[in-house]
This record gives sequence, structure tokens and C-alpha cells, in this order.
Amino acid sequence: MLRSTYDWTLSLAQSRHALWALFAVAFIESSVFPVPPDVLIIPMVIARPNRAWLIAAVALAGSVLGGVLGYYIGSALYQTVGEPVLAFYGKLDAVDAFRARFNDYGAWAVLIAGVTPFPYKVITIVSGMTQLNFGVFMVASVVARGLRFFIVAALLWKFGAPIRDFIERRLGLLFTLAMLLLVGGFAAVRYL
Repeated sequence: MLRSTYDWTLSLAQSRHALWALFAVAFIESSVFPVPPDVLIIPMVIARPNRAWLIAAVALAGSVLGGVLGYYIGSALYQTVGEPVLAFYGKLDAVDAFRARFNDYGAWAVLIAGVTPFPYKVITIVSGMTQLNFGVFMVASVVARGLRFFIVAALLWKFGAPIRDFIERRLGLLFTLAMLLLVGGFAAVRYL
């Protein structure tokens, strides 16, 4: 099943809808979806290395716009749902203290989550909830997601054929490592 999914993704990478699919995955991953856009970026760049920078740019645009949606979710749902519940339990002061601490380091949180396997969607939503300065959020998102996607694209562009062979020979191992990183990111969110 993993091999057929990989082969399907490679065929999608060569289709005329590949960039739209990448944009959609990058968009929803930044606010709600658990699968990172790298699952499309990697085979797309391997299949068409001459489009590496375009592929990275599409992923960046989708991810940052999806981050705006995540920010809105944190802002709108917190005000309409979260705040009344916290007020009922007398915990609004605790949230205000968290908001102040998060906003002191919010740009760093966005940068770190945007580059690492840490779930970026969590930080986009928390940024909206704490009302992190939107300009700071956008700049940090563009820098972080740009670094992540353009570095991946550059490595694949430069070393594409050997990396493709490595991926195809060790697909199961790479999938397992990717899932461990994903689960580890969510565990870090829960315990940090």
C-alpha cells in the first residue's frame, strides 16, 4: 500500500493538477490537517527538478495563507467559545498571563514551528488566540516556511537522483521516521 501511495504521489507530481494539490495540502496543513506538504514536495521536485523553486513557492504561499486561517480560527473561536468558558471557571487571568508570555516569544515560536516537525498549525491557532501581532506573525511565517520549503527543494534539486534512489530503497523506514517525527511533534505540543 505504501509503495502504491508513493507511486501515485509521483504520478500526481507530473500531472497538470500537482501544483493545485500542493497548494491545497499546504493550506489546510497550516490550520487543521496533520499531513505536511513535504509528502508532495519531495516527489514533485524529484519528478521535475527544473520546477523546484516554483514548487517551493507554491507550498510557501499555501502554507502562509493557511496560517492566516489558523490565526483566524484561534482568534475567532477563542473569543466566541474559549473566553466565556474560561470566565465561567475564573481562569481568564491565567490566560492573560499565558498570552503575555507567548507574545514575548511568539515570533520565535512561529519560526521554530515553521521550520521543524513541530505542528505549525498549533502555533498558528495559538498566535490568533493570544493576538500575537499579525505583522510579526506574517513575517515569522514567511521566513520559517520559506526556509523549510526552499531548503528541501534546494537539496532535492541538487541531489535529486541519489535521494530518489535512497527513498525508493528505504521507503518503509522513511515513512516510519516521518510518522515518529509527526507523533513526536504532537507529543511536544502536549507536554510543553
